[in-house]
Amino acid sequence: MRQILIAGVMLSIFGCGGMAMTPSAPSNGTPKDGELAFPTLYKSFPKFLHGIQKPNAVRDLYVNQRGAETHKGENFANGSILVMEIHNAKKNADNSFTKNRDGNLIKDGLAKVFVMQKGAGWGKNAPEGLKNGDWIYSAFKANGDRLDIKYGKCRSCHMPLGEAKDYVHRYDEYFMKRGHSY
Repeated sequence: MRQILIAGVMLSIFGCGGMAMTPSAPSNGTPKDGELAFPTLYKSFPKFLHGIQKPNAVRDLYVNQRGAETHKGENFANGSILVMEIHNAKKNADNSFTKNRDGNLIKDGLAKVFVMQKGAGWGKNAPEGLKNGDWIYSAFKANGDRLDIKYGKCRSCHMPLGEAKDYVHRYDEYFMKRGHSY
């Protein structure tokens, strides 16, 4: 019993036990895109933004506690994890999208989960011309299995945001929602 308790405390202290906080990277170096572990308990993270409407999907964003400590105008600290759920949008029988009374799309099942995580020196493995600071990316199916995607697309989408927004989409919107105007 005592050994189980000690193991549980150690898992708690080191951030293990179901929630991958570190990448599943090769032991010989810095992780690369596609090598992050699926953060199984990300729904317990603070909400970044929810219900983001896209033309054919709804997105929900989460940020781990380390990232949530960031203030407007600062870069996210190493160890920050951002998670984006992409939900299919519900369709009517005529293949048009179903909308709620506010005109917003309605979620119809989780399609995939994208993760970006930041660590010291992690950006060094990014392709030339696509460095997004020290962020790396991974993509997963709804069940947590890895998706085989081209991460250059993630990087090129985040690239225009630049260092001022730490390559994070909806950076300003997030801090306005939180009421941080400093």
